[in-house]
Amino acid sequence: MSDLPAAPESESAQAPTTETEAPSPNAPALDEDVVRAALRRVKDPELNLNIVDLGLVYAIAVTGPKVSIDMSLTSPGCPSGPEIMTAAEQQVRTLDGVEEVAVNLVWDPMWSPERIEPRIRAYMGF
Repeated sequence: MSDLPAAPESESAQAPTTETEAPSPNAPALDEDVVRAALRRVKDPELNLNIVDLGLVYAIAVTGPKVSIDMSLTSPGCPSGPEIMTAAEQQVRTLDGVEEVAVNLVWDPMWSPERIEPRIRAYMGF
C-alpha cells in the first residue's frame, strides 16, 4: 500500500478562498464612486428617493479596505434616521474589498433642500 501516492497535503491544507478574503477579479476597484453607487440603493423611506440624490451624503473616504461616510439626515428628529444609517452601512459592506465601514452622522452644515441633486429638486418642484 505504500506504493500508492498519498493525496496531496497542500490541497486539503489550503483554506478555501471566499469573496470576503479576496475581491472578485471582475469587481471594480474600491473607490469613492463605487461606494457612492452602493449608497444610491439606500432610500429615504418617507421620500422614496436615494440618499445620494437627496444630498444626505456629505463625504466618502476610502482607505484600503476601510470606508468612512459622513452623512446627515433631513432633520435631527428624523424618525427614519437609524434605518437609513443601517441600510447605508449594509450596502457598503456588500462591496468587494470592504472590511470596515464607519457611518458618521454630522450636522454641520445642516441639511437643506438646496443639497438635493438639481434634477431631483426640479422634479420635486423646489
